[in-house]
Amino acid sequence: MTVSVLVVDDQAMIRAGFGALLAAQPDIEVVGEAADGRECLELSHRLRPDLVLMDVRMPVMDGLEATRQLMDPPRGVEHRPRVLMLTTFDIDDYVYAALAAGASGFLLKDAPPADLIAAVRIVAAGDALLAPSVTRRLIEGFVRSRPPALRDATRLNGLTPRETEVLGLVARGRSNSEIAGDLFLAEQTVKTHVSRILDKLSLRDRAQAVVFAYESGLVTPGQS
Repeated sequence: MTVSVLVVDDQAMIRAGFGALLAAQPDIEVVGEAADGRECLELSHRLRPDLVLMDVRMPVMDGLEATRQLMDPPRGVEHRPRVLMLTTFDIDDYVYAALAAGASGFLLKDAPPADLIAAVRIVAAGDALLAPSVTRRLIEGFVRSRPPALRDATRLNGLTPRETEVLGLVARGRSNSEIAGDLFLAEQTVKTHVSRILDKLSLRDRAQAVVFAYESGLVTPGQS
């Protein structure tokens, strides 16, 4: 299955470099490039890519606002691509806000080419949270500096005790195999639990599950 990608960055050389790297992969098709968030929205609605590779800081409209609007499209537009954020710093309030707005993961701009290719495939498949340890550190840093008002905590009541336990481990950056080992379960059983958690909480992927776990108060900074 081919993954269609829209590359969004205000620097033409970066767009060209990322675009050429991804287009050289047999299972990835670069369907367009955009120089800012507004152009991204226009092209995304028209081209309907599977994934948007999104820079955080851009003129006209930044990546954060573009992500919010992609996740909340206008009436008549049902397409919501997955968003992989690109950032210069691994601890960045904008990246946390982007995850909360609906982005599925993030990657440093200076990451090795192989990491970018793998990240696109992972996020497009929705199978795992990209760089869970870094994402966890990012979210914990943001929560410590700006504790969010707890919201939607009552939604946890719809989960079984086991699902709640699994969600807590997902939020701490554990992979499915690590959770299986911690809870003495088969890895396929963990995958089933994660799928049910996402369905019950109306979350798109593991990145959103991490954000929800912190903002609902299930997990607090410093827990291991």
